[in-house]
Amino acid sequence: MPELPETETIARDLNREIRGARITDIEVTKADVLREVSPHELERRAVGTIIERSWRRAKLVVLDLSSGDRLVVQPRFTGALLIDDGNLPERERAYSTVEFRLNDGRSIHYRDIRRLGTVSLMPSERFARYSAALGIEPLDPAFTAEHLSVLLRGSRQAVKKLLMDQRAIVGIGNIYANEALFRAGVDPSRAALRVTETEAAAMHSAIVNVLRESIEARGTSFRDYRDASGQRGSFVERLAVYGHAGDPCPRCGARLIGTHAIDGRMTVLCARCQS
Repeated sequence: MPELPETETIARDLNREIRGARITDIEVTKADVLREVSPHELERRAVGTIIERSWRRAKLVVLDLSSGDRLVVQPRFTGALLIDDGNLPERERAYSTVEFRLNDGRSIHYRDIRRLGTVSLMPSERFARYSAALGIEPLDPAFTAEHLSVLLRGSRQAVKKLLMDQRAIVGIGNIYANEALFRAGVDPSRAALRVTETEAAAMHSAIVNVLRESIEARGTSFRDYRDASGQRGSFVERLAVYGHAGDPCPRCGARLIGTHAIDGRMTVLCARCQS
């Protein structure tokens, strides 16, 4: 967390609000979030550049700079990129690790409560190599039911683990893997190669639809996720299984099971609806 819908929401917000702005100053207060660049080098290379575009790759928010470098932010569990027009709550500023000041008087804070996320500055060639090691985007037209079926047939691991493997498919984390598998009626612990083509087609549809629906709802907020304006996402209200262990299944009424047995992460399923 944040997963694809949350980082997509942040990236779109930033692209709409700060595209074309110039970075005039940078203040690093917690350098342990930086990767591949020191505070001094970050300032030297980024100050004076224009933010040409904000976009998402996998669970990353990417800012294209006019210098050719790319600011690459991986929020992980408690990170957020927040636009500060002077009205950002002090509780958010208190956890700012890097502040990018802009020529219009606003700032972008990378806020990270637990400081498990990262901020990197990469030349375009370095980012291309980094991106090439990641899997397919699930909202890309190239991600078809047939493509998913091939991935599944080539893996003996639990199907939920495959969905969360960023080398195979990017952007899907624990929340949306649980939700997609419930929608498709597939047991998360089943070996991926045992998923039929019909089930793979149902999984493909479930993955694409749940991600798109969450983007429309501006993501899922439980505790720390905020969009670029500091607002919460509302998809949490539409979650069918994640966070509902012990509750009745919304489809059949049986009690939902919660387990950490598959991958060490909370898996919630209906034993009656998912086989």
